[in-house]
Amino acid sequence: MENSTEIVSFVLAAYGEIGQLKYLYFSIIITLYLSIFVANTALIVVIFMDRKLHEPMYMFLCNLFVNEMYGSTSLYPLLLSQMFSDTHEVTLNICFLQIFCIYTSASVEFCSLAAMAYDRYVSICCPLHYPVIMNTGRVCTIILVIWLYSFVNFLLSFSLIMHLQFCGNIIDKVFCDHHLISKLACSASILSNMSDLLFAFVAVVVPVVLISFSYMRILAVCLRTSKETKQKAITTCTPQIVSVSNLFVGCVFHFVDSRFDVAHVPDKVRILLSVYLLICQPIVTPFMYGLNLPKIREACKRFLFYRK
Repeated sequence: MENSTEIVSFVLAAYGEIGQLKYLYFSIIITLYLSIFVANTALIVVIFMDRKLHEPMYMFLCNLFVNEMYGSTSLYPLLLSQMFSDTHEVTLNICFLQIFCIYTSASVEFCSLAAMAYDRYVSICCPLHYPVIMNTGRVCTIILVIWLYSFVNFLLSFSLIMHLQFCGNIIDKVFCDHHLISKLACSASILSNMSDLLFAFVAVVVPVVLISFSYMRILAVCLRTSKETKQKAITTCTPQIVSVSNLFVGCVFHFVDSRFDVAHVPDKVRILLSVYLLICQPIVTPFMYGLNLPKIREACKRFLFYRK
């Protein structure tokens, strides 16, 4: 237990010796990071400037775009700083802050998609009541609740491990991980070891159940409606279904890598799969919604080519 008082930082061992490749990795990472900010910020500006897009679905999209930048900021700055580090050490406070940002970002993502699925359900299944149910005030309240729900859920989960004393400081990842940190504790209860799973249930499983329910109801209505209504539902719902599927796959990669022995998997493949969610989702989201939703696509054209 005496050694636990000496742990003031963690070592991210997955970086290993990257040698001169650090310059290539740094260039790729900073290009991705800037691309994420430019793409998401551009769509937020387009939605804000175009009054035709001041609708509930696009307000939820703005929230989603903000979260993509928030989630990216939880990973990319640390990756960039570690490219030129010899020790790959991260202080406890920075490590805990990164875990907070990564996990709350994932929760906000799932909850935002659940809110968007509900919005589509009301729009397609209850079109006459849609303006009343999904008014601006209610949309803002839902967005606020999403963030509060995610923060409170994480703090309750993380409170189970934040006071642990650590007897080791080696994390075999390129970023700080909730479960791997709990494994470094000198002693930890079963509840502490399962704290990330408890968080995942509330942050992932609950929203996915709500999303599934919404889309099953939408499907049931679409089977009884006109071809035009079906096409509208497919156009607006497809990006959300792709996002949920991509998120779910990313979460599976993350938890499998953290909780199971994957020594047989090549290190580079394992590292890529562990950061899959944080790299792919922020890039995919703006392009998927920007290119697939006709209203945003037309608004982008007006913003770029028809402004005086």
